[in-house]
Amino acid sequence: MPPKKKPRTPPPPPRRVQAPKQRAGQTPPGDLGKRQRAILYSFAAAGIVALAAVIAFGALRGGSSSSGAKAAIISIRAAGCQFKTYPELPRSPHYATLTPSPPPQWNSVPPTSGRHYFQPLVFGQYDQPVIEIQAVHNLEHGAMILQYGSKVPPAQVAAITTWYRKDSNALIVAPLPSLGGKVAMTAWTRWSECTGFNEQAANTFRKTFRYQAPEKFPKSFLNPGQ
Repeated sequence: MPPKKKPRTPPPPPRRVQAPKQRAGQTPPGDLGKRQRAILYSFAAAGIVALAAVIAFGALRGGSSSSGAKAAIISIRAAGCQFKTYPELPRSPHYATLTPSPPPQWNSVPPTSGRHYFQPLVFGQYDQPVIEIQAVHNLEHGAMILQYGSKVPPAQVAAITTWYRKDSNALIVAPLPSLGGKVAMTAWTRWSECTGFNEQAANTFRKTFRYQAPEKFPKSFLNPGQ
């Protein structure tokens, strides 16, 4: 007699795949992308606002600097001095000699920009004329240079010395006999000339145009003797 077949266990009923239960306050999966996009858009908007604020601040600073220069020019001219802003001349290549041939062609006397000797002057007050091809290098570093002619009275030269000693950083003071009774003040692309020494004009020029140059050197690098 053949053995009886064991009854086959019926297969379990198919299970439903249950969707994950949503916790209270949890973002539905379908809305996750929308939420992320909303966050990204808010960050982007904040970035645009911040960038606009930076640009506006820079514009205000630039405007303030420009208006400060205009006020200084008005003040210098009101003191009876001349003032000019000259176009910036090419700064390089540096000269390797103090007497190049042909000599440098500058657009003002004394010069306010242009090619120059590779080594600047030592900052300070000189009792002899300085070499202009070196002095232009100091202007490039942010210097103000005050030069006076051979007919400027000794009392005014003494007043220049007193003025210089009050704030001598990034300054060069020297005679320039060809100026006669004039005093010339230069910074990068800026030129002023007065009949004799005018302390008010010198203070305004120093305050406004010193350190305004293409090469930004720390003030500690521009002390007398450096």
